[in-house]
Amino acid sequence: MRIPGFYRLSIEERRARVELSPQARALLDGGGLDLETADRMIENVVGLYALPLGLALNFQVNGRDRLVPMAIEEPSVVAAASNAARLVRAGGGFRAEADPPVMTAQVQLVAVADPETAVARIAEEKAAILAEAEALSQRLRERGGGPRDVSVRVLSRPGEPDGGVIVVGIDVDCRDAMGANLVNSLAEALAPRLALLAGARPGLRILSNLADRRCVRVAARVPLDVLGGPEVRDGIVAASRFAELDPYRAATHNKGIMNGVDAVLLATGNDWRGVEAGAHAYAARDGRYRPLAVWRVDGNDLAGRLELPMAVGTVGGALRAHPCARLALEILGVASAAELGCVVAAAGLATNLAALRALATDGIQRGHMSLHARATARPAAAGASPSITREVSK
Repeated sequence: MRIPGFYRLSIEERRARVELSPQARALLDGGGLDLETADRMIENVVGLYALPLGLALNFQVNGRDRLVPMAIEEPSVVAAASNAARLVRAGGGFRAEADPPVMTAQVQLVAVADPETAVARIAEEKAAILAEAEALSQRLRERGGGPRDVSVRVLSRPGEPDGGVIVVGIDVDCRDAMGANLVNSLAEALAPRLALLAGARPGLRILSNLADRRCVRVAARVPLDVLGGPEVRDGIVAASRFAELDPYRAATHNKGIMNGVDAVLLATGNDWRGVEAGAHAYAARDGRYRPLAVWRVDGNDLAGRLELPMAVGTVGGALRAHPCARLALEILGVASAAELGCVVAAAGLATNLAALRALATDGIQRGHMSLHARATARPAAAGASPSITREVSK
């Protein structure tokens, strides 16, 4: 959504501009969480810890305008995402697609005397295993999800340091849930049957955060005239190639992506740590750590694409407990986990573009340090007067 000059408005003016209700305003004033609720969410609670919640503007994803909530402490991320989204908007906006929401439960089986025979027996019983899994997930099946596949891999053989070890993967369509609790419960319930078939003992029974069957892909195009000319375009492409050649640079390149991704995940009550783990594992899936987003010249324009696993939910988890997470989803206006994943990935590609454009022009510090100075010069942070705060932010 385009709202020119939004950053110049007061907080109350911004709230009015995006039509936040009085109830939403009151919720945001207190961070949406009271001590009693917090005490039920985690253990040993002693208080609350607040983060700023901002709105990234100018986002158009698959033809629809979005206000994108971001919870983050780092200055410049929201502004950078908004500016990059404005550039992409001129090229038609972000185009994104999401895989079906499939998560994988892993059941490790140890002390396997004959791994090959164990694999064969489990493969023979695949239909029966899936039938049992379906019976255990009836409510999920009613929502259109449920178990989809069973696979088996040999990890170690007798005589090797770990002995005979195999792992069974159960793929589960989680619909609009992130799926951790569903998948973990299923893994624990199926483990005894699988161990009996393999002549083994159950080991670990838990989901994998490498959700490579649940990826999101997003593409963007920026016309040369809004980007700043061929030197800027070529500088961004060169920076992308640098990340493709060097894993040290790729780590920082991907951190810029996760600035946007994590901020939206945190705002919407999703497990940003799980998505982080999956993203970095995916970046190294061929044995070498690589960038999740790449940029190239396409005609005269700049074109970028991003692909990463995206295990997110719009039901369950912290969403049930945290009113601000529910409000963030309402502001975002998404109807499904897949739709949320597309917007999250677009935010990641936007922050990546903003970082590369800054590196290719004035350097990363100019805009960042201006906003950082404004934050650290706040009266509460440094005893500065409002006039000094404005001056050091220039």
